[in-house]
Amino acid sequence: MDVFSFVTLFGGLAFFLYGMHVLSESLKKTAGGKLEKLLKKATDNPFKGLAIGTVITIAIQSSSAMTVMLVGFVNSGIMELSQTVGVIFGSDIGTTLTAWILSLAGIDSGDNFFMQLLKPSCFSLILALIGVLMLMAGKKQRQKDIGTMLLGFAVLMEGMTMMAGSMEPLKEMDEFTNILTAFNNPFLGVLAGMVVTGVIQSSAASIGILQSLSMTGKLTYAVAIPLILGANIGTCATAVLSSIGVSRDAKRVTVIHVAIKLIGAAVWLIVIYVLNAVFDFAFMDKTIGIVEIAAVHTVFNIANTILLFPFSKLLVKLAHLIVKESDEEQEFKLDERLMLTPAIAVAECRNSMYKMINKAKIGLDKSMAMLLNGYNDDDYEFIKKNEEKVDGYEDYLGAYLMKLTSTQHLSVEDKNRSSRILQTIGEVERIADHANYLSDSSEELHTKNIKFSPEAQAEINRIIPAVTEIYTKALECYLSGNASGAEDVGPLRIVISEMCDQFKSNHVDRLAQGVCTTEQGFVFNDILYSCVRIAEHSLNIAAIAYRFKDVNRTDSATYMHDFKQRKDKASERKYKEYYAKYNGVKV
Repeated sequence: MDVFSFVTLFGGLAFFLYGMHVLSESLKKTAGGKLEKLLKKATDNPFKGLAIGTVITIAIQSSSAMTVMLVGFVNSGIMELSQTVGVIFGSDIGTTLTAWILSLAGIDSGDNFFMQLLKPSCFSLILALIGVLMLMAGKKQRQKDIGTMLLGFAVLMEGMTMMAGSMEPLKEMDEFTNILTAFNNPFLGVLAGMVVTGVIQSSAASIGILQSLSMTGKLTYAVAIPLILGANIGTCATAVLSSIGVSRDAKRVTVIHVAIKLIGAAVWLIVIYVLNAVFDFAFMDKTIGIVEIAAVHTVFNIANTILLFPFSKLLVKLAHLIVKESDEEQEFKLDERLMLTPAIAVAECRNSMYKMINKAKIGLDKSMAMLLNGYNDDDYEFIKKNEEKVDGYEDYLGAYLMKLTSTQHLSVEDKNRSSRILQTIGEVERIADHANYLSDSSEELHTKNIKFSPEAQAEINRIIPAVTEIYTKALECYLSGNASGAEDVGPLRIVISEMCDQFKSNHVDRLAQGVCTTEQGFVFNDILYSCVRIAEHSLNIAAIAYRFKDVNRTDSATYMHDFKQRKDKASERKYKEYYAKYNGVKV
């Protein structure tokens, strides 16, 4: 084996690893938000989680990536720890498909035309040509992503072919046979498999290298089996690295993953070699082929699932035993590992934003209730802490999305979603600020023992329900995606604005008549100002919700202006209804 063979070997390995990386990344990008929707279905039913884990790992061709995603989901509070166990088992089964695809390199095509088409040296070039054409001619990002995926697969298979070709001279080398003999020691074989896989962080890649090695005809079952078991343990390295600096439950996901692999490898290693000592399996000294390696890899993971899957709850208890309880985590934290799959990261930003909206609404409800029913110390403290949480959501989500959009390649749809989320969290945070201001007004009325005149209090009692309705309607339209309901917000905003203008004018008259004091006037005007601003921000949120009808429109400022200036018969009718409702007269 000369120097050129080594160059070909390591060049093929570089092609192989790069192709696998490109394939996995493009598959995740193409799958997009569908991965998140599938994982949402992984409820407490472990069998459903098993099936979903298998499907997703087949889709993204990486059990390591799947586990990293699970660590991120649990760290972000998206999934419960118990929900991940079945998914982990499923990912172990799903990742075996890669070995079967790579086994195509061992096909003996002969002179058969169709069998020759199945050879990687043929179909990988065809896929590369199709991929390049899609990249160059594709007008949509999805087409380009699929083209990248095909190119990644072609590079991977070409690397596999290069590695196999470079190892041909090893057939004639006695030194190579002596090296392989050392791995007849199962513990040394397991250790070697662990180290190699831990370095390249992919069991599929290390199994692929082993398959290339088997094409020399020198690899036996006795050598290959421990290496395969070690590779399955070594794949946990990625999950272990991803668990640094995450929540307790996220660390427990890694513990479960490592425990499954370690327990499984130990049990089956003991079973195989104990039975071999008793029955002296003849096949152990026979050479193993590329297809047989794929089969052993698959059988191990399926057998391991059958063995340990019934003990899923015990695995969760083991994880809790190893990773002890500690202080509570920051509730709005999103794991940056989710950025590896941008569509899922955007979707989880949206889910966190929904939590933010609900918190803001609770704060608004309590501040409105205090103005109508009187000051309450507990509600006042709640509103203060709640507003800090809403601010925290805005700061964290804003920074997270800015980093996501600047460091990752997002589809056009995900860019638009990110833009809407950034717009919305800004509006929601400002609404929460005014809930805080209204609570301050209520507290000032209480501590200074200020009483509004009957007329002023009657006006407060009329405006608060109107403001409550507008923010409730706007937020519910946004959360439900009900674009048509958003059309009612504009007319109500006009009514609220007109009411506040009239009430301010009335209060000036009361001040002139001595019915109300200047001190009362300051608080009264502060309340009306917050009411107007809440109505305005609610209208902005409604405009964003209405935009769900046209998600790809990019002229944001023009769109918002057009929505606010809507004047048609339906709007006029709703205006009259709201005017009559809150003024007690018909127009």
